[in-house]
Amino acid sequence: MDMNSVLEVVTRSDPGMVRSNNEDSVMGNAARGFVVLADGMGGYNAGEVASGMATTMLGSELAKAFDEREPSSDAGGGKSWAEVSLQTQMGLVNSAIYQSSQTQPQYAGMGTTLVVAVFHDNKVTVGHIGDSRMYRLRGEEFQAITRDHSLLQEQIDAGLITPEQARHSQNKNLVTRAVGIDAEVAAEIHDHEVEPGDVYLLCSDGLNDMVEDDEIAMTLGALSANLDLCATQLIQMANDNGGRDNVSVILVKVKGEYPVSRGMLSRLLAWFK
Repeated sequence: MDMNSVLEVVTRSDPGMVRSNNEDSVMGNAARGFVVLADGMGGYNAGEVASGMATTMLGSELAKAFDEREPSSDAGGGKSWAEVSLQTQMGLVNSAIYQSSQTQPQYAGMGTTLVVAVFHDNKVTVGHIGDSRMYRLRGEEFQAITRDHSLLQEQIDAGLITPEQARHSQNKNLVTRAVGIDAEVAAEIHDHEVEPGDVYLLCSDGLNDMVEDDEIAMTLGALSANLDLCATQLIQMANDNGGRDNVSVILVKVKGEYPVSRGMLSRLLAWFK
């Protein structure tokens, strides 16, 4: 199914006001219904290499996977092909980055966060590792879809600090999971129902560290009719507030329903059995 008719996708990435290079990487494939955002880490240009490897590999391999089979098709074990593909490909990306960091001294210690969204059959399958986020604006309700894999989030969950204390902590960038740091990493993957009119925001921490959630929500609400302008404004807000990090955003607006034809799904299931 060509998703261009039901999804509007805008991607933006900016080095910010302090750093000379951009270690973030973004890509969107509206036709196949998926987007990828990565925030790299490592000395010299290693973070840029890691995030670039992640978006390039996932962009290519997920497109191939979804050309072979519809993302909503049953992959066994109660899992969709979207979920299995995300799990498999995110694991392969981790292995590729880890091997590069182990065999090439200039890339030692490189890694990246990752957040990926696949839209299919009136839902979105989201996979993430690290502290890059995905938010959803539905009507006037704005909420985070992902939970950071970070020391601060663990402290919040344990009741050791409040979200407000976390906001002003010096430990914002301490992630507990990242792609390429260890030989294996667990991606967190969940499905969420989608409604027409939803606007989804994927971002690196260069946005949410610089701009409060309520300001992000107001901007999305005010400018969702013009995603290009909205993305530009979000990055400008981060830079106006100091722009201490690279800042990247992906915006996805759902323009209509996109159910898989049940007849088509039945034929697909029969074909693969």
